[in-house]
Amino acid sequence: MDSFAQLLSADFFLLALLAGLSLSLVAGPLGSFIVWRRMSYFGDTLAHSALLGIAIGLITDSSPQLSIIISCLLLAALLTVLDRKPSISTDTLLGILAHSTLAIGVVVLALTDSIRVNLEAYLFGALLTINTTDLVWVLGVVVLVGFTLHRFWNDLLSTTVHAEIARIEGVNVDRLNLILILLIALTIAVSMKIVGVLLITSLLIIPPAAARRLADTPERMALLASLIGAASILIGLIGAFYLDAPVGPTIVVCATLVFLVIFFAPVGQKD
Repeated sequence: MDSFAQLLSADFFLLALLAGLSLSLVAGPLGSFIVWRRMSYFGDTLAHSALLGIAIGLITDSSPQLSIIISCLLLAALLTVLDRKPSISTDTLLGILAHSTLAIGVVVLALTDSIRVNLEAYLFGALLTINTTDLVWVLGVVVLVGFTLHRFWNDLLSTTVHAEIARIEGVNVDRLNLILILLIALTIAVSMKIVGVLLITSLLIIPPAAARRLADTPERMALLASLIGAASILIGLIGAFYLDAPVGPTIVVCATLVFLVIFFAPVGQKD
């Protein structure tokens, strides 16, 4: 019991918990759009590009967090442009960019002999190493993403349900699609230390997928997704401490267990 009390009062734990819970506030609504629009592979592509951002940041001796954000935003914009080209399918394009950016990032990091990088921390997360600067980045992005989602929520919903009808009603569908993609990119960029490159998308899609079976409105689904994500982060942090396990994967395991319980529970399926 004493060790648990010490854990709750430890600065590193409080920083990690605050960062994780803050991120869950926007991960729920954003992840809901990813589930509704079936964009999970898109999230993987952006997540993999983050490793390239780390490599660029280390080579140029600039802020890794800023480099990650810039690389994710640039790739998001590039994907938006290339997705309009009919010569290549979206799945093929995402597959090429996802694996090529990840491979380039790993190779560049391996070739920089003068720089020692804990690659595992970036691949699977290192939530307990979050410092005050990282927390400021997370809180800044959460405020920006949260405000933007609140501002464009109804229009984003209408374009998700039926883009052509929304376009006829005067909604700028292309602009909203770009906004959503950039918001996802920002969220993924600051999520890297929580669950890592390889698991970021799972934190965005598992809680909404679980919430979908319990919610009867988009707003309730987004709220439930945030609550499930927050609970997974809290339980995952505590569980990782007692199990001496990596935090990021433990959080994802907790979210997966919640999903399985809800999935097999006798509740009506929400479409």
